[in-house]
Amino acid sequence: MPIRFGTDGWRAVISDTFTFENVRLVAQAIADYVLESAEREQPEVVVGFDTRFLSDRYAREVARVMAANGIVTYLTRADVPTPVVSYSVVDKQAEAGVMITASHNPPRYNGIKLKASFGGSLLPEQACRVEAQLERGQREARGPNLMDYGQALKLDLIRLFDPAWAYYQHLSTVLDLDVISTSELRVVADAMYGSGRGAFRDLLSRTRCHLHEIRGEMNPGFGGIHPEPMGQYLQALAAAIQTQHADVGLATDGDADRLGAMDARGNFVDPHHIFALALRYLVETRGWTGAVVKSVSTTRMINRLADRYGLPLHETPVGFNYIADVMLNDDVLIGGEESGGISIKGHIPEGDGILMGMLLLEIMAATQAPLHELVESIQQEVGPAHYARRDIPLLRPLPKQEMVTRLTEQAPATLAGEAVVEVSTLDGVKYILADDAWLLIRPSGTEPVLRVYAEGRTPAEVAALLAYGEEIAGA
Repeated sequence: MPIRFGTDGWRAVISDTFTFENVRLVAQAIADYVLESAEREQPEVVVGFDTRFLSDRYAREVARVMAANGIVTYLTRADVPTPVVSYSVVDKQAEAGVMITASHNPPRYNGIKLKASFGGSLLPEQACRVEAQLERGQREARGPNLMDYGQALKLDLIRLFDPAWAYYQHLSTVLDLDVISTSELRVVADAMYGSGRGAFRDLLSRTRCHLHEIRGEMNPGFGGIHPEPMGQYLQALAAAIQTQHADVGLATDGDADRLGAMDARGNFVDPHHIFALALRYLVETRGWTGAVVKSVSTTRMINRLADRYGLPLHETPVGFNYIADVMLNDDVLIGGEESGGISIKGHIPEGDGILMGMLLLEIMAATQAPLHELVESIQQEVGPAHYARRDIPLLRPLPKQEMVTRLTEQAPATLAGEAVVEVSTLDGVKYILADDAWLLIRPSGTEPVLRVYAEGRTPAEVAALLAYGEEIAGA
């Protein structure tokens, strides 16, 4: 099976396609790309890894390949969140970053995320250049260069380091930690067995907040769940909130670039609401301005807020690399997507669950309002908005363009009793209705599933849209 980079890097099943041999081949392609692109004689890269099975070993192999190609590699001593690796690329002024992770994918997967010098995912054209180097190496039957790990350490080509504190110091320049410090909020942090473990504890250790962490121990199988901060995977967080009498629960995915939350009542607060709350707070309390960027699968509450504030709005395909591209070329206030990857002005162009979890605490502290009241207020102002997503497993790859053509040609005149006023093919097919509800159908770029998304004014409208989407997608 050919190795291809999807929405955010390469992901595959461990011991099937994701093998040590293939990891080394990909690492050599990355090394070739770095050497071709670097402006200095001896380029540097940052390599990190998450808590998945063998991630530390895969990271070491990547470092060995880099060293053998004369590239200095900063290798993290322990598992770290992806945003920490991304920030380290900027902090170290490195040419690139490599993160061994499959993010929110099931435990049987692992993967490689590639980070550019600006601290975000490689842009699509850059990823294509890595793929071209990989194909060239395979075509020429050229194996990877490898250096003994101990020898690379002696030659200072591999440098072990702890990237966390530089990242924490940076967050203190983006967040108002003084506001958080005096709040005495009771917080439950759910690491979901991922590499975000310990991050909120470290950041809140000198505040008056009371933190209780769950699922922070090493468990490469993630307790049998998808390490994705969605309501159906957060029963343990709901129970802990009740036991601890907590004000809020913060959940990060397998590599902590995504955030989900729960209020004190155990209600799941999805990334759509977190995004909307952050946008409102940054404009109305901090007085910030700038463009707003959202993926095609993100709530139209963001559209309504941007219109209220007179801010330019950009909509992108799914994948934070598209959002990063806009952030690099425009004055962006906030950018985010439905999955929980969000970033703000002053931070790297990278989804960051740790940053957004801390910003949510700042919002609660500054407003002195419980999270459920904040959610109710945003619903009153730019709602009502209800959202749901269904993932349909695919037994074989789905030709995306063929699906787009079929669903565009078969676009209905009405859905759920509302007229279809627009059909977007920015990423998959999106039907937008007269009441601002919408239905999106697109193949995932990270898993063999077809995703069906819907947002409506009522739960009944969402259910009707999803039912239609699942029916037409399987036609």
